[in-house]
Amino acid sequence: MELALYAPGLGYYSAGARKFGADGDFVTAPELSPLFARCLAVQCAEVLAALAGGDILELGAGSGVLAADMLKQLVRLQQPPGRYLILEVSADLRERQRHTLAEQAPAMLDKVEWLERLPPAFSGVIIGNEVLDALPISRFRRAPRGFDEFNVAVEGDRFVWCLRPAPAELGAALTTLESSLPQPLVPNYRSEICVRLPAFLYSLADLLTRGVLLLVDYGYTRQAYYHPDRYMGTLMCHYRQRAHHDPFLYPGLQDITAHVDFTAVAEAATAAGLELAGYATQAHFLLALGIAGDVHGSTSAVGGGTPGAALADDWRAAREVKLLTLPEEMGERFKAMAFSKRLDRALRGFSLQDLSRSL
Repeated sequence: MELALYAPGLGYYSAGARKFGADGDFVTAPELSPLFARCLAVQCAEVLAALAGGDILELGAGSGVLAADMLKQLVRLQQPPGRYLILEVSADLRERQRHTLAEQAPAMLDKVEWLERLPPAFSGVIIGNEVLDALPISRFRRAPRGFDEFNVAVEGDRFVWCLRPAPAELGAALTTLESSLPQPLVPNYRSEICVRLPAFLYSLADLLTRGVLLLVDYGYTRQAYYHPDRYMGTLMCHYRQRAHHDPFLYPGLQDITAHVDFTAVAEAATAAGLELAGYATQAHFLLALGIAGDVHGSTSAVGGGTPGAALADDWRAAREVKLLTLPEEMGERFKAMAFSKRLDRALRGFSLQDLSRSL
């Protein structure tokens, strides 16, 4: 999975094919509507005001549209960051992000810096939108005695799965996981686990001197993730707006993801020294940040225009709100989770709902 996604020059996120938006392989919330970025900007502005300044660090900025829309909204809120840092491993995506920002937010381009590695220290807001689902995972099967790991083999001119007993580190992680569930996994139960998650979150907790880590992604609590009915796991691939389950179909040309175990995220982040500041559905998170109030004149209020154009803008914004918040769309499948360090205040995004106790 790591090679297929990130190998220099060959991996999905390193190659030049269009990935985001209607013409790509999948559509993320920032690509769907600027309302998503405006809501995140409201939360960031609240934190930056409490810190009396600070920066924003976005992990994997995609096409750059989230950064552009957030920066514009933060200016309107009179709370721009000192710097907007983007950690991006793909040279191709860095160029696309520069182009997007130069086109959509040229006045703020001088605040943007691209990083190839995490900074040694950071104060402000770290944002990870659909980042955790792209961390390489290990796929496993519950065997009669212990666990098997799905490995990759070559058969003729194609990749195939092959099963081997789970190595010691993975086996120990799976034994711990199973012991935390209400009942043992049944034989032949298949799923995945992200053994790199603790180290990833520790690195973020270590650099954050003061501020908030905000994560938005699709996933479940641990009990829901490893529910008996979800016996084939959540591994998913995306290619040209179509979802399927075969990671070997178009290696390097398709996205490979897995849902997020938010219980594991909370455990790893708090063990690394962060404080859980909230966990909610995307719908409740965005509603708490005022997305419903952005519908009337949301676009025309910025750019002006005729009454007919304003009505069309309102209709489009209402449709976008539904896509972002309705349960059958993105509203409940996606979750928002935040962690804080040395910030003694509640976050507005979790004022309507906080499901932290469900973790």
